Amino acid sequence: MLTLLETATRLAQLHCAACHQTYSPHMLQSVSPCCQQPLLAEYSLQEPLSRVDGIQPTENSMWRYQQLLPLQNAAHRVTLGEGWTPLLLLPRLGAQYGLRSLLLKDEGQNPTGSFKARGLSMAISKAKELGVTGCIIPTAGNAGVAMAAYCARAGMRAVVVMPRHTPNAFKEECYWYGAEVHLVDGLINDCAALVRQLNADNALLDVSTLKEPYRLEGKKTMGYELAEQLNWQLPDVLLYPAGGGTGLIGIWKAFQEMRALGWLAADVKLPRMVAVQAATCCPLIETLAGHQANCHAYVGQATIANGLAVPRPLGEALMLRVLRESGGTAVSITDEQMLEGMRELARQEGLFVAPEGAAVWMAARQLLASGWLQPHEQVVLLNTGSAQKYLENVMGRFQD
Repeated sequence: MLTLLETATRLAQLHCAACHQTYSPHMLQSVSPCCQQPLLAEYSLQEPLSRVDGIQPTENSMWRYQQLLPLQNAAHRVTLGEGWTPLLLLPRLGAQYGLRSLLLKDEGQNPTGSFKARGLSMAISKAKELGVTGCIIPTAGNAGVAMAAYCARAGMRAVVVMPRHTPNAFKEECYWYGAEVHLVDGLINDCAALVRQLNADNALLDVSTLKEPYRLEGKKTMGYELAEQLNWQLPDVLLYPAGGGTGLIGIWKAFQEMRALGWLAADVKLPRMVAVQAATCCPLIETLAGHQANCHAYVGQATIANGLAVPRPLGEALMLRVLRESGGTAVSITDEQMLEGMRELARQEGLFVAPEGAAVWMAARQLLASGWLQPHEQVVLLNTGSAQKYLENVMGRFQD
């Protein structure tokens, strides 16, 4: 019988995303020692678990799915109420463009203003459970803010490394949370190089995208929520802004877990997944087009969508797998198109979305015009954050 502090979880083991070698979830882990690839959490899904028993309906946060999350002890939960964000119908834009059902999941309503709250809540909770006292992260903005907030909540040291050109709103918030902030001339891959130098003694846990197993587990809850909010159906197409790609990978992982549990009916078809990138930083698209073998040497440039400026994502192979398995695709969007999308969503639907969120809407328009997306299909856009922190990027660029 569980004690009051124990958490019902079906976490069984971790496995390497490349070769499936297994590792213990009861000790600190980074990338897999075997292949230097992400480690994925694996759950015991063979035993029956109904939706009624598997979901805590009074928990209006991502922790309603705690049995399918990796935390072993509820005393270590570090939460600010993340998750359970609204799924909004966009009737005016849908009608304007002839889409039968256009929806947007608004992750800008999370604590710290972005979807990064989910992943960092989970990563910091698990780090606390495993005895970690400090964390370090390279970030384009939102992840650093989220890590700083959750480290403050947990009483941990936080070291954030971000590009110097990151809007001041992100930097200031990190300072307010008490984080140690280092600024770098370059993109997130340059920040990662400084993280390796600063943390050469491994005194801090590096919570870089996919370099520890648990940010992914927080992000996957978007998939569980989406299914629950759609009454255990799924959309035809889901568009996601993919920089590091953790959310894209995590949502697809959630769909697979729900299918294995029987939470999705046998006739429920999984959506085609669309990865949306910035035109100035689109390594996934270059790899898909055959212009490069992989992203390892790709050189990107800055964009107003800071979260999309990830030139060499560790999870590239996993993202490509999601697109292949789902029959999806990848699309690149220019900064000017993002600004157009921000204006349209604000004026037509009253939503002030991050440039990343505007990019997915413009990608939907592009795919609809090409015929890849059909008017009768149900489409879900994933907006990853609020535009408030990006005002410095878009100031003076409004056009009537």
